[in-house]
Amino acid sequence: MAKHEFDVKDSSLAEKGRFRIQWAENDMPVLRQIRSRFEKERPLKGLQVAACLHVTTETANLMWTLVAGGADVVLAASNPLSTQDDVAASLVAHFEVPVFAIKGEDNATYYRHLRSALEFRPNITMDDGADLLSTLHKERTDLLPNVIGGTEETTTGVIRLRAMAKEGALKYPVIAVNDALTKHFFDNRYGTGQSTLDGIIRATNVLFAGRVCVVGGYGWCSRGIANRARGLGARVIVTEVDPLRALEAVMDGFDVQPMTEAAKFGDIFVTATGDKNVIDARHYPQMKDGAILSNSGHFNVEIDIPALEAQAVEKRRVREFVDQYVLKDGRRINLLAEGRLVNLSAAEGHPASVMDMSFANQALSVEHIAKHGRTLPKQVFPVPPEIDKDIARLKLEAMGIHIDKLTPEQARYLASWEEGT
Repeated sequence: MAKHEFDVKDSSLAEKGRFRIQWAENDMPVLRQIRSRFEKERPLKGLQVAACLHVTTETANLMWTLVAGGADVVLAASNPLSTQDDVAASLVAHFEVPVFAIKGEDNATYYRHLRSALEFRPNITMDDGADLLSTLHKERTDLLPNVIGGTEETTTGVIRLRAMAKEGALKYPVIAVNDALTKHFFDNRYGTGQSTLDGIIRATNVLFAGRVCVVGGYGWCSRGIANRARGLGARVIVTEVDPLRALEAVMDGFDVQPMTEAAKFGDIFVTATGDKNVIDARHYPQMKDGAILSNSGHFNVEIDIPALEAQAVEKRRVREFVDQYVLKDGRRINLLAEGRLVNLSAAEGHPASVMDMSFANQALSVEHIAKHGRTLPKQVFPVPPEIDKDIARLKLEAMGIHIDKLTPEQARYLASWEEGT
C-alpha cells in the first residue's frame, strides 16, 4: 500500500487537527519522554504497524511516537462514531500516517477500512476491540506469517482474544494492554468515569443532581461512572451479576438491584459491562417517560436496540446524538449515540493526561513485541510488570511527586523469612 493512500472526510481540517493534537501533547509527558528515547534508539525501525484504535488527539500522539521509533504506521478507526475528522486529516497531512476513518461511517465502510489497513501487511497489530485481529484471522490468513505479535487496548477485546487462545485459534502472541495496572486503574476508572458523563451531558444538557442514575456493572469502568455520577449529585443504583462486585458496590455505599427493579426508577442508564443485552425487552415497559439510555462499553450490543425498535411506534432524532423512541403508551425513551460509546461518540473520549499512561503502555508493549515477539507462544500476555512500574514512575516524576525507596535493610527483610516477632 502506498503512503499516499488514505480515506478521511475532509483534508482541509488538517490544520485544526494539528493544533488539537499539540494541545493533547501538553498533557502527555510520559509519552513525550518515550518518544524522545524512540527518536534516538529507533527500536521499531523497519516494522509495519497496523492500528485499529479510536482516532482521537491522544491516539495521534501515540502514532507520532511509533513513527519516531522508526515504524511505518497505518491507522483505521475502531468504532464508526469515535473518529475525530480533523485529527484524521492532520495525521495524513502532518505526520504522513495513512488513515482510514470517517466519523459516522457505515458498517460496510468500517470493515473496508480495516481491510485497507491490512493491505499494509503488518508485522504488528494494535487493536481496541480486536476487530482488526479478528478480520485478519478470518479473511487474510495469508498475512499471518508476517505478524510478530499484537496489542489489545480494551476489556472487550481481551475477552475475545482469550476465547480465541482457549480454542487454539489465536495465531500470534498479543499483549493485553488493558490489564496493565497503569491502564485499568486509571484509564478505565477515572477516564471512563469523567468522559462518559461528559458525553451524556454534551448530548442532552441534563442535570445529574437529584436524578437516579442506573449503572450496569461494577467493573473498573462502571465504578468510575458510578462514582462520578454520585459526585455530581445523582442517586446511583448499580446492577451486577457477580456477587463479589455487587458486594463491593454495596460496601462503597451504592444501592444494588436487579435491572428489572432498577428500570422502574432510573432517569439515566449507563452500561459498561462488555456483555450484550444488559438492557433488553423486559426493561423498556418498566421505564419512566423520558428515560435516557447510554452505553460506554466497546460494542453497541449492551442495549438491545432491535427490541426497543420493535416496541416503538415512532423514532425521531431530537438532538444530534439523541434518538427518541415513542412507545405505544406514549412514553418516550431516549437512546444516545446509537448505543455506541457515548464518551467517544458525543464527546472527545478520555482526557489526555490519563491516556498518557494507557498509550505509554501501548508504545512500550509494541517495543517489547518487536524484541521478543518471535519467541513468545501464541497466547494473551499481561504487560510486563517492569513496564507498568516504569510508566508509574515516569508519571509521578512528571507530576513532581517523589516517593520513598526501600533501604537495603528493608529490602533484605522483605526477601527473608527468618525474622519474626
